[in-house]
Amino acid sequence: MTSGGNSKEFMSEINVTPFVDVMLVLLIIFMVTAPMMIQGVNVDLPEATAQPLDSEKEHLVITIDKDHQVHINDYQVSVESLSEKLMKILQGRSDREVYLKADKNIPYGIVVQVMAEIKDAGVEQLGMITEPAVLEKMRDAKKTKGQ
Repeated sequence: MTSGGNSKEFMSEINVTPFVDVMLVLLIIFMVTAPMMIQGVNVDLPEATAQPLDSEKEHLVITIDKDHQVHINDYQVSVESLSEKLMKILQGRSDREVYLKADKNIPYGIVVQVMAEIKDAGVEQLGMITEPAVLEKMRDAKKTKGQ
């Protein structure tokens, strides 16, 4: 019988410290990257210097992407059926507030046509979603650096 650390027998306990370290690192990585995995329609927004609005509720967002496709939140619709679909959506809502998000390279006439369809649906307030000028410059710098 030996005492201390001179035993030649194998240790039967598992050292879990490296496993815990790896799991904590993975947890931190997922916590940091999860907010970046937002799904949606990719739109290059125009820049503006206005302050963002505070919001507690889910808003109805109409999006026009670079391919001139119109979306209500994440559902694609045609421009011709936009007014009809908005009327049905707004029937059960107390507020008739809609936000428009359009790619900055979309011709003005298409944006005006979509705005007219939104107004025809009985929307009382139409807001425009833009990107702060600082973010626009940062994104342009990243695009230039990556080329």
